[in-house]
Amino acid sequence: MPFAPAIPAGGLAGFRFLTRTFEAQLAQFSRSPDIDRDVQDFIARAGQIGSAEELVRDTRLLRVALGAFGLEDEIGKRALVRRVLEEGTLDPDAFANRLANPVWREFSAALGFGDLGSFLGSETTRREIADRYRVRQFERAVGDVDVDLRLTLNFRREIGAVAAGAQSDAAIWFRILGSPPLREVIEGVFALPSGFSRLDLDAQRQILADRSRAAFGSASPKVFRSSEVAERAATRFLLNAQIRQGQAAIGPGATALALLGSAGLGVGARANLLRSGV
Repeated sequence: MPFAPAIPAGGLAGFRFLTRTFEAQLAQFSRSPDIDRDVQDFIARAGQIGSAEELVRDTRLLRVALGAFGLEDEIGKRALVRRVLEEGTLDPDAFANRLANPVWREFSAALGFGDLGSFLGSETTRREIADRYRVRQFERAVGDVDVDLRLTLNFRREIGAVAAGAQSDAAIWFRILGSPPLREVIEGVFALPSGFSRLDLDAQRQILADRSRAAFGSASPKVFRSSEVAERAATRFLLNAQIRQGQAAIGPGATALALLGSAGLGVGARANLLRSGV
């Protein structure tokens, strides 16, 4: 039977429980036969891979390599994966550097191939990728129960390193916008409307900077280098998600029914309410 994370509640309460029990649950998850088998196979065999072409031909090894970076759903795009790896990251015009999602660059830089040859010959590198795979797959299992908790775990793990980058504030905001899971969280943190993503990118960046200044006292995304600020942001995301879910559950129809059931409304008032289309 597949491992199911223990999450007794949703929202902020569930996240706090998951935070307290994360290491114990991750250890239990890592002992799952399928996860342990994939990890041990990767550590044992990936060192023999000498080229990106060889890696993309080996479905099992490729699944672990992509899964370590949250890219497992891209396993069918083998030509893209091969090109990302073969072109590396040192050339500013390399394919990975031109993709919107910055995780592709991280993936290419971690595995090597295109720049300085494969890094998979190092057992340390293979074990680091295997550890990343365990964590990412545990988060995926959490997402099968509660997608908002998966997004929050990813945000808490990733945002500090992104914010600590040497790039300009604008470049960091664009990197956040280019990462689908980080974008979803940051939009939720600031309770942005659904049409936000259709705005010009510079307009999106400016709105994020303004909202960040109002919420956290700084327009710079580097404010998220602080674990305290990152935790506050995660809390805002979950609370805003709960508010949205509550509003969706109530809806105008449910509100009308609740009002109709109130003893304080007379027959005439109820009829008027129904006619109003509330």
